Amino acid sequence: MLLVLRWVVIAALLAFGWRRKSLTVWILVSMVVGAEIGHDFPAVAIQLRVLSQIFLRLIRTIVAPLLFATLVVGIAGHSNLRQVGRMGVKALIYFEVVTTLALLIGWAAISISRAGVGIAMPAAVDAAQFQRPAAKTWQEIVLEIFPDNLARSVAEAQILQVVVFAVLFGIALAMIPEAKRRAMLAFTESLAETMFAFTRIVMLFAPIGVGAAIAYTVGTLGVGILVNLIQLLLTFYAAVAVFILLVLLPIALLARVPIRQFAAAVAEPVSIAFATTSSEAALPRAMEAMEKLGVPRQIVAFVIPTGYSFNLDGSTLYLSLAALFVAQAAGIELSIGQQFLLLITLMLTSKGVAGVPRAALVILLGTVSSFGLPVEPVFIILGIDSVLDMVRTATNVLGNCLATVVIARWEGEFRPNPEPGT
Repeated sequence: MLLVLRWVVIAALLAFGWRRKSLTVWILVSMVVGAEIGHDFPAVAIQLRVLSQIFLRLIRTIVAPLLFATLVVGIAGHSNLRQVGRMGVKALIYFEVVTTLALLIGWAAISISRAGVGIAMPAAVDAAQFQRPAAKTWQEIVLEIFPDNLARSVAEAQILQVVVFAVLFGIALAMIPEAKRRAMLAFTESLAETMFAFTRIVMLFAPIGVGAAIAYTVGTLGVGILVNLIQLLLTFYAAVAVFILLVLLPIALLARVPIRQFAAAVAEPVSIAFATTSSEAALPRAMEAMEKLGVPRQIVAFVIPTGYSFNLDGSTLYLSLAALFVAQAAGIELSIGQQFLLLITLMLTSKGVAGVPRAALVILLGTVSSFGLPVEPVFIILGIDSVLDMVRTATNVLGNCLATVVIARWEGEFRPNPEPGT
């Protein structure tokens, strides 16, 4: 009777997902279906692993061109400091300080909760992929940051090397005359848009890939894995709450931001980001809301688009938390030096991918692979990634809206509109 009841509930969820036709809903439904298949038919669930591997391969093809294009556009298109001058310097300093704090909060949260500890990964996989990365000297670590062959860096998934090349390429592009820069910048902008569209196409396969991943995970590890997923979810939500209360709120108070008016202004764009899991969908409303709040248009037009490349508070926090969850699930104890390098890599690789739903997944997969960590634990996160993505995307939008007001106040150009009745 319990078996029949469970499948009746699943049938109702499938009917609900069919009516909603939402990718987020379908991913949540596929997680439930996958868990049930893994519980009731473990032999079948194990065979479904090939579907999750297909999804992983498609995701991996996105990483290098997406990072290269978005970083070059972000640097050469928005951050030419000769043009934006003082405001550009202030904005970039603010972005890096806040995202670093987000990174550290995510690292601290997962280090305290240790939500990935206790996951017994399959023995067949353990021997092949879950070996501790070999210890390296600091000279070797520093040397491996810099590429000697871009094609090899891409082929070997050396993400940090791709990032270093893209940053230097973007700076060089920003330094050449406008007439010569225009064609290359147009190409990289087109490449970035193409890779965003490619990502959206691949994400259509996400419900199948996620469902198969959860089915395989539950079929091999049992339903106890769901306890770790709940721990991870609660850890992330708690870390976001800490970040908002201990970082964003004090910044708002120090900058004398009118909290009530600001909360009313960001309510709609943050809600759009939460519902659509896309910062890009909330961009027009966010810019309009900040201008109505009293931020000059020229500051809104610079800070918010630039923030979408360099100020991804929620995504940065998530990536540090999720990457260490992967290491914990694999039973790999990273040294402090390895964790520090991992955090630096995540800080750089997270730039410029806020516009597409679940784009942080692309960065996570690429980064853990480049550090020799297994990718199998990432599929455990896939089951709840859509729930995580709603909060991290909303946090990205909230952080960028606040950054706009702070920079305007810093420039002495914030003119808040009086509240009704005052």
